[in-house]
Amino acid sequence: MKTLIENTRIVSPDLEIEGGALLLDNGAIIALLQPGTPHPPAELVIDAAGRISMPGFIDIHSHGADHHDVCDGSLEAIRHIARRKLQEGVTTWLPTTLTQPQDKLERVAAECAKYFANPEFCKTPGLHVEGPFINRNNAGAQNPEFVRPPNMAELAAIHAIAKVLIVSIAPDVEGALEVIRAAKLLGIASSGAHTSASAAQIRAAKAAGLTHLTHFGNAMTPLHHREIGAVGAGLVDDALMLELICDTIHLCPDMLKLVFELVPIDRLMLITDSMAASWIGAGETSLGGLAVVVKDGAARLKDGGALAGSALRFNEGLRNIASLIPLPLHQLVKTTSWNQARSLGLPGVGKLEPGFQADIVILNPDFSVWKTLVDGAER
Repeated sequence: MKTLIENTRIVSPDLEIEGGALLLDNGAIIALLQPGTPHPPAELVIDAAGRISMPGFIDIHSHGADHHDVCDGSLEAIRHIARRKLQEGVTTWLPTTLTQPQDKLERVAAECAKYFANPEFCKTPGLHVEGPFINRNNAGAQNPEFVRPPNMAELAAIHAIAKVLIVSIAPDVEGALEVIRAAKLLGIASSGAHTSASAAQIRAAKAAGLTHLTHFGNAMTPLHHREIGAVGAGLVDDALMLELICDTIHLCPDMLKLVFELVPIDRLMLITDSMAASWIGAGETSLGGLAVVVKDGAARLKDGGALAGSALRFNEGLRNIASLIPLPLHQLVKTTSWNQARSLGLPGVGKLEPGFQADIVILNPDFSVWKTLVDGAER
């Protein structure tokens, strides 16, 4: 069935068409139409009334939403989170696990695999395994009880149940480089996380295959004038991809401005790192068995007050950077999907171009979500 999205501001990497149209068929984009171009017939016409059409967001790091967590270990939890993600404009999501016992991670992977086989809402091409191979001293809101040394057999066992696309690992712990090398052979991207690594250790991990830094700036060695640490390495390296939680809490507005000033936009990726606290407004929930309080837009551990993931919705992160960063939207849009797709080798997503999948978010002027289409259809 052909679908026409007309009267829309098309925004894609390095492309912007005001008052254009998109023609979709069989789940793909088949034409971009300039204003004034005659519109071909279509079975379904969506009048966007000037709203913004962008590639559907790709959230590569999100644990949960609306009182549900991936590590709940139930298919219904995965379905509920996927439904909420779709309402944020996310068309591709990597269910993200926590530092938990191996048997539980395998059970969680099995439930995720059931959703992978029938993705009713947003697409889920694989898992993001965050921990348990982290530095206990940088655990943050990860449960230190279950932190353990890097073990490729454990990661491979999860991967055999449900495909893993990213593993977040501390490069400074013993055995990490061996796991990073082995993970690369399986097509798993390694991301530096929850680490006390020096800049030299980050470089050594990169040589072994490290490609990302997880929730950049958080739970990692900060920039110092005698040792630039993981943060400094991320700023000066010419290839590492940086995850950014753009809630203005995990990274303050000035830090976001600094990152966008110093780092080429092709290396930046918006994430939510959302957990069960997102979509609930305020109140109490949990993360990995730890009690969490949500107040004033921040989710913090009840014991100690450490930030515990975020309550951020993806479209809100884009709204925040659009208000802070003096770059056109056709540049900022690279951080919402295209960079993620490139870094993970996800084909056919991240751009609005003929031949790409018709995964599209249509936004109101205030960046609230009006409609989300997956393979050209609302779900």
